[in-house]
Amino acid sequence: MSKPRVPSYRLHKPTGLAVVRLNGKDFYLGKHGIPASHDEYKRLIAEWLAHDRRIEADGHSTASVSRSDLTINELLVAYWGFATSYYVKNGKPTGEQQALKYAMRPLAELYGRTRITDFSPVALKAVRETMIDAGLARTLINARIKRIRRVFKWGVENQLVGATLLQGLQAVASLKRGRCNARETEPVKPAPDQHVDAVLGHVSRQVRAMIELQRLTGMRPCEVTMIRSGDLEINDGIWIYRPASHKTDHHGHKRVIYLGPKAQQIIKPFLKVDLTSHLFSPKDARNEYLLRQKASRKTPMTPSQARRRPKANPKRVPSERYTTGSYGHAIAKACMKLGIPRWSPNQLRHNAATFLRKEYGIDAARVILGHSSADTTEIYAELDHAKAREIMREVG
Repeated sequence: MSKPRVPSYRLHKPTGLAVVRLNGKDFYLGKHGIPASHDEYKRLIAEWLAHDRRIEADGHSTASVSRSDLTINELLVAYWGFATSYYVKNGKPTGEQQALKYAMRPLAELYGRTRITDFSPVALKAVRETMIDAGLARTLINARIKRIRRVFKWGVENQLVGATLLQGLQAVASLKRGRCNARETEPVKPAPDQHVDAVLGHVSRQVRAMIELQRLTGMRPCEVTMIRSGDLEINDGIWIYRPASHKTDHHGHKRVIYLGPKAQQIIKPFLKVDLTSHLFSPKDARNEYLLRQKASRKTPMTPSQARRRPKANPKRVPSERYTTGSYGHAIAKACMKLGIPRWSPNQLRHNAATFLRKEYGIDAARVILGHSSADTTEIYAELDHAKAREIMREVG
């Protein structure tokens, strides 16, 4: 007679947790693959066998970790496994991953060892209160609480959290301006033109070109840093730039940026034969800087200097393209050198938006800036794009 089969230790793929099914019921054992979850499996199987392959009358063995016994930490570990594969763009983690880390940290610190079934809307408000005490801005706190609720929503989807708990957490209202103790922030404003003009003379020509392009066209910082020759539709009239990736492409929205004569003159010196190369490269900027330094030498190079070769494997090498971070850092460094208030690349988008809205109306500005629109405004899309072409022929 064959020996009865013992249920196996398995991976629950949606959550990354270890699980075993006994008498038709799943028991979660903790993070898959770690010794603690294997030990939990062994103890649970031993008790199950000791009770003649039955679960105790109360519904679970004393050594088991059923879904209802999962802790907040185990939920966060499971969700993080999902988030690291979902919030990825072009093979790289998106900023949402870092934002989720910051949102989940106070939840784990306060309630990490709490069972999910013992969590409540009052507990969520306690987490929010720690954010207020930490001096975070009201809008940032609301965004982080929204991300925490998303974790529990995912838990409901994967049968780790009861739907009733999610309904309770959704009842926790967002913080309102003037009705809470959270810090308020000023809205982002355009960068003062005199400060922008001052910086232009203290950055590389690549950074200078990106600044001027943003101020003309209202591109997002990520859009101006990723321009490649292959992304441009070049003709005798208006050029069209279609970014390979943009902020709302996961929603199915298309992004079209029109480049008028002024923008074309800025871009032309940077066009490359390799259509996949980025126009604005820190590597190019570094090489140009070294050539200028060499040309400005007042003393001849010594033989030992002439024989010197670059390191075979330097620890730091200039990148082939600017990131929004390195672009912003270059501007911040120039502002510090000049002793003027720091401004960011994203403010240049506000410069363009303010001008376009004032001169040509909100509808044209919306299309040029690539803002998403409601369904009821889609009937004006063709008219708006035609108008956008004509405006950028004149402006940019």
